[in-house]
Amino acid sequence: MSLKLPYSALLVLDVLSSHGPMPPRDISEKANVPPRTVSFALRQLRTLDLCKRVPNLQDMRQPLYIVDADKARAVFMRYGRVVS
Repeated sequence: MSLKLPYSALLVLDVLSSHGPMPPRDISEKANVPPRTVSFALRQLRTLDLCKRVPNLQDMRQPLYIVDADKARAVFMRYGRVVS
């Protein structure tokens, strides 16, 4: 797996894998990064199939993002976990 991920994407991946499915706003608060940075990171993670967007049945305006655990584990083995 040939990946080049920025720190922000690793941070978002770490938050998602630790705290489960979340909307972007919650990711932003948990990771303590601006919403725009979260959007950029999620776009990169989705491009690499490391996470996917699923409907939030409680609030359809805010999709949830969920991590592919096996692929995330491979990324963390390569880069190490980010301490958030």
